Amino acid sequence: MQIHTGFGDKDLDMRLSNPLHLRTLLEDKRFSKCRLVLLHASYPFSKEASYLASVYPQVFLDFGLAVPKLSVHGMISSTKELLELAPLKKVMFSSDGYAFPETFYLGAKKAREVVFSVLCDACIDGDLSIPEAVEAAKDIFAQNAIQFYKINLSYGLTNKLTPYSVETKTNASDNDDSLVRIIWVDGSGQQRCRVVPGKRFNNIVRKNGIGLTFASMGMTSFADGPADETNLTGVGEIRLIPDLSTKCRIPWKEHEEMVLADMHLKPGEAWEYCPREALRRVSKFLKDEFNLEMNAGFENEFFLLKGVLREGKEEWVPIDSTAYCSTSAFDAVSPLFREIIAALDTLNIPVEQVHAESGNGQFEMALGHTTCIYAADHLVFTREVIRAIARKHGLLATFMPKYALDDIGSGSHVHISLYQSGENVFMASGGTSRFGMSTVGEEFMAGVLHHLPAILAFTAPVPNSYDRIVPNTWSGAYQCWGKENREAPLRTACPPGISDGLVSNFEIKSFDGCANPHLGLAAIVAAGIDGLRRHLSLPEPIDTNPHSLADKLHRLPKSLSESLEALQKDSVFEDLIGEKLLVAIKGIRKAEIDYYSQHKDAYKQLLHRY
Repeated sequence: MQIHTGFGDKDLDMRLSNPLHLRTLLEDKRFSKCRLVLLHASYPFSKEASYLASVYPQVFLDFGLAVPKLSVHGMISSTKELLELAPLKKVMFSSDGYAFPETFYLGAKKAREVVFSVLCDACIDGDLSIPEAVEAAKDIFAQNAIQFYKINLSYGLTNKLTPYSVETKTNASDNDDSLVRIIWVDGSGQQRCRVVPGKRFNNIVRKNGIGLTFASMGMTSFADGPADETNLTGVGEIRLIPDLSTKCRIPWKEHEEMVLADMHLKPGEAWEYCPREALRRVSKFLKDEFNLEMNAGFENEFFLLKGVLREGKEEWVPIDSTAYCSTSAFDAVSPLFREIIAALDTLNIPVEQVHAESGNGQFEMALGHTTCIYAADHLVFTREVIRAIARKHGLLATFMPKYALDDIGSGSHVHISLYQSGENVFMASGGTSRFGMSTVGEEFMAGVLHHLPAILAFTAPVPNSYDRIVPNTWSGAYQCWGKENREAPLRTACPPGISDGLVSNFEIKSFDGCANPHLGLAAIVAAGIDGLRRHLSLPEPIDTNPHSLADKLHRLPKSLSESLEALQKDSVFEDLIGEKLLVAIKGIRKAEIDYYSQHKDAYKQLLHRY
């Protein structure tokens, strides 16, 4: 029997709708083996209903009508009250649609959002584990009702598809109803896209691209307009030409694809401001002069935030306050990471490991290494995947360098190695190297160390970046290097499988999530080329905390102003990256400095841009 309790009909007397009035009936032995369902969450008597379900074995609960008739807060709070005492196996949802068909849809849709919110909070608070929450959702929406009403499911769910079971190479754009995202990263490191229907993509855009104003490569992190000293304005147009080798299905969206774009003045003629072309150009210098290729592998640090209402305003706060490599931190979001890793796998982007970082709600995901142009492309797609799937789970993922000034910062550390004919030649091949690296490896790394103050203008591109690069935070604040020294900005690494005494790569810590990865890697290649050309050598490694030697070591730039000054004095980048592109980058950085110096709290908006 279903019993109407709580609100719902205009002719009822709310004084008599409290389910506690049923206690005489519930304690009557004649009805002890009945099955009674209290409807509508018994709102506003949800706590009373929860109590009855916990005490009387014959009482079950249904929260249809409370969803979606109440406010969002009301729906969430009443559902939480139902679950405070009632066994999870005794709570059910029915859409209770009436009057017009859309109420069935609205009820089903809002119920899933509400239950997701309630169960997420229960996991964060430690009331439920992730597997228990998943089982609870299945019970509330299906299993409890199937068992209670003895529903015979004679049909089977066969050939079930997930987005990840579709091959990456499938051309969704062959369908007229598909959408293709054409993605580029601008001079301020922001990822942007234009979306075209699949039919237009195949007929026109595939070969001819889409139009984009010159101004797009002069935009800053705070305004969608070109900075004054970039020499880029709204006059003039380029073509975004899709690089079809990067075209792939979007794992979290049906009938959608994404593709990275190159910037051309006209099809076939590269625009000198194109970041991907800049990386290709310096990589060609490295290949032609030294027969070398630079490989790179990125570590992504980011914060997962949840939205809360405080005094009527939305704020974003960390999802937890756990410690470094906390198992409970990962346990709380493991379904999200399973989905992220599965999505990246379909995109052929290898993930090496994931762990909780030191900051509140902070995590790190390390990617495999590959040729630098592909490494940068992979980083762009990885950020898209992480942000989108976090958003799907009701969270905000931000890669900004210093989300909270009183907490640890996020970097995008990159590991660098050199290859020749498929072999790692950064590593020493014999016993003659004093640092475990080859001569070309040392000269390349010495070039990066020498030019590091100027490189920061590419890899730490906003004032907020320098709130992260401070001593004793493993971010590399002094111009030095060390063997497995995580306080040094450059660290040589000997990962598992490498012979003792040898190093396979070096890590650059002064790289963050606001950087355009193609431009950041281009600056590193350019500096390495200068080291090779001039046969630079490394100083002795620092085997202690560099901050303890602050009076002997050169401090890296403490601000974007200082790194921009270093870039203006460094001619190497102008020759290798290109004069016009460099003018635009300097103009963007100067605008960033001016704006954030006048608007002290404006950095908080970066969490939405990166």
